Amino acid sequence: MPQNAQSAPYRTLPRVAVHCPGVQYHAGFAHIAPALKAAAAGRRVVTVDCYPGVDQAELAAGLAALDPVLVIHSDDLALEPEKLDAALERDLLPGDPVFGILTVRRLGDFFYPEKIAEARRRIEQAPEGLVLVYGVGAALVHPGDLQVVADITRWEIQLRYRRGMDNWRTARTNLPKLEKYKRGYFAEWRWADREKDHLLNTMDFYLDMTTQGSPVMVDGPAYREALRQTARQPFRLVPYFDPGVWGGHWMKDHFALPDNGSNYAWSFDGVPEENSLLLDFDGRLLQTPAMNLVLQQPRALLGERVHARFGKEFPIRFDMLDTVGGQNLSLQVHPLTEYIQQQFNMRYTQDESYYILDAGPDAAVWLGLRTGADPAAMEADLRRAQTGEAPFPAEQYINRIPVKKHDHLLIPAGTVHGSGAGTMVLEISATPYIFTFKLWDWGRLDLDGKPRPIHLDHGLANIQWDRDTRWVQEQLVDRQTTVYTDENCQVERTGLQEREFLDTWRISTCTEATVARNGSVHMLNLVEGRRALLVSPSGAFAPFALHYAETCVLPQDAGDYRVVSPDGEPIRVILACVQGPAPLPRRAD
Repeated sequence: MPQNAQSAPYRTLPRVAVHCPGVQYHAGFAHIAPALKAAAAGRRVVTVDCYPGVDQAELAAGLAALDPVLVIHSDDLALEPEKLDAALERDLLPGDPVFGILTVRRLGDFFYPEKIAEARRRIEQAPEGLVLVYGVGAALVHPGDLQVVADITRWEIQLRYRRGMDNWRTARTNLPKLEKYKRGYFAEWRWADREKDHLLNTMDFYLDMTTQGSPVMVDGPAYREALRQTARQPFRLVPYFDPGVWGGHWMKDHFALPDNGSNYAWSFDGVPEENSLLLDFDGRLLQTPAMNLVLQQPRALLGERVHARFGKEFPIRFDMLDTVGGQNLSLQVHPLTEYIQQQFNMRYTQDESYYILDAGPDAAVWLGLRTGADPAAMEADLRRAQTGEAPFPAEQYINRIPVKKHDHLLIPAGTVHGSGAGTMVLEISATPYIFTFKLWDWGRLDLDGKPRPIHLDHGLANIQWDRDTRWVQEQLVDRQTTVYTDENCQVERTGLQEREFLDTWRISTCTEATVARNGSVHMLNLVEGRRALLVSPSGAFAPFALHYAETCVLPQDAGDYRVVSPDGEPIRVILACVQGPAPLPRRAD
């Protein structure tokens, strides 16, 4: 076991401590149903609005103890599956297994108004007693005299897709997992988040249905207060890890991950759209999508200027790519801003960078085009490779740049790139992670024995052919600049490139450095040292421990903070934020 893992173990289930003394906390339907029945005393309608992916059979069975005189299942009022599929067909780009057009539709667009009206008449005419309305879009039928939001995390939805669950209300069953993800990402989750955005403000109870067989419920005021507190302290998201055809063993070794019979290629440790929060109500836990925090507390979390620019979206993403003992990533390119806007209705693109957490002796990154590379010849070779006629001669066209630990390589959209074998990459990027146009995947099959999708036409439309060897070396490779030093610390600006809206800063200290806020949420990772402490000079939050390779979010409303080395050893923290004033340290008071 590596020393870092022994001394300061990476936490795979980090908790966010919240203090809500009056919380109504109930675990299991044996306790949840009686609590709802008591809360519904003197009320008429209980509405349980479900996020797509919630196990509604489990929910219905658990709520049977309410003894309703009438049950309305809102899903039955929506378009028939075949009609819903047809309504989505244009936005989901038939024939493309990965990409679609980000929907502007709302959930209500897919329900029959006359069926909703009839359901409301049935509720009015029902005999005395409790009425239960449940399902996706339940609040469209009736807001509820007692309103419950039944929720689930996106990662759990994806795991259920893999286990065989289909998308919500579809006749297209047993699709490949990528097509299920696509419908979720471009359609279902977008409608559902728009509905949930206002329901989180009005709900009486929040019901966590992420873990099958173990639901947890808290009252709405306590849930909202928990998110308010979270947006004013450092916190970690619950990471998840996934194997991949090119994956390695660095994370498995350093993070003491369970043996999965394969490798771990990805870690998502800083993606609020995907990750969850594990809220700790004085020892009692509830899991919730981190995206709910963005919806509920955007200004406190992001900062005013970032919220003004991005709205209720979290613009920074940290994840890890492990090829130590593995293989090259695919050669790929991300779309230019105008391309992603015009083709997919996305607001911004996936500019990114590779921070090298660790590297083997022959580690390298593929980045940019070799000087003199002929676009027509490269396209021809890529198309021959796609048909299987001949492998793509990558070395002939793409720069292979040797890398070592703590190098930082910048990758603005339009730049051909891919991590090479033998690297442990902390990927710092903008959030639309799904937009990777693969150009060449080294002729291999995925873990399911099928080729991974290649998007050659999309990729060729976005390659910036002038980003040659000289440009890459001058603009993208190790652009570190020391911007501040004192007796305690050194601060370097390590990126990003001028086309990218993120900035990154590396803070090195053996004692402490005080970081000023700059109107942006901060995302940090401890890239060297066993542990660091994040300390509020004003006592706004309790000291927060960050262990080696862990990512944390520090909301704007948490205020200034100190990065402290509690053991007096050298530590380095990489900090990412939206471009603005420099978050330069100040001398300790």
